[in-house]
Amino acid sequence: MTAIQFHERVIHFKDWATILFVLSFLVIGINKNVFQARFAEFIKLAVSDKYTKIYKDTSNLRSGFTISMFFIQLVSLTFFILLFLKQFQYSKIQEGILFVQIFTFLAVFILSKYLVEKIIATTFKIEEFNEQFNLLKVSYRTYFGFLLLPINIILFYNPLWNKNWIYYMIIVILFLANLTTYIVALKIYQNLVLRKIFYFILYLCTLEIAPYYFIYYFITKN
Repeated sequence: MTAIQFHERVIHFKDWATILFVLSFLVIGINKNVFQARFAEFIKLAVSDKYTKIYKDTSNLRSGFTISMFFIQLVSLTFFILLFLKQFQYSKIQEGILFVQIFTFLAVFILSKYLVEKIIATTFKIEEFNEQFNLLKVSYRTYFGFLLLPINIILFYNPLWNKNWIYYMIIVILFLANLTTYIVALKIYQNLVLRKIFYFILYLCTLEIAPYYFIYYFITKN
């Protein structure tokens, strides 16, 4: 009689990635059903600013919809950075560990930056602008993360698409999209910015430019 042998199934990183992708789409699906009107406006953010006008109250910064979409943004951005590092061989760390490291770093960085911004805004008495600006940034950046998610899936599961020029193109698009966020903010809050132009420039250089240089340095040197 042939003995039945049981083999332990090794769960590879792709299995964990699949779970994360499914979880992300599950969160999106829940938001689509729970926040139907808001989600409908959110997905049109690239062609209409109606979403930012309707949900401009700063309380929306801590709403369930914003927090859950922020999670999607983190997952999406983490996957893209991971894929970028692997594509250009900046890191030889096992993918699962690298994902956790990047995700943790981004989460801590963004939350720390948010707290520092609040302190500086209070010091310079620009709390209103800071809250509105943060809400605007979160709205657009979560939208970019939302759009980046399916691109990550294609790049992750289809190695044929892993071309250097694709990554460069995505980075340029993300940069331009981020720049657009600042332009939109300046247009909306131009009166407030002009009244406090010195503080705004200081804020921009200290909290919106320098931190990303340090992120780049940290990621490429570790």
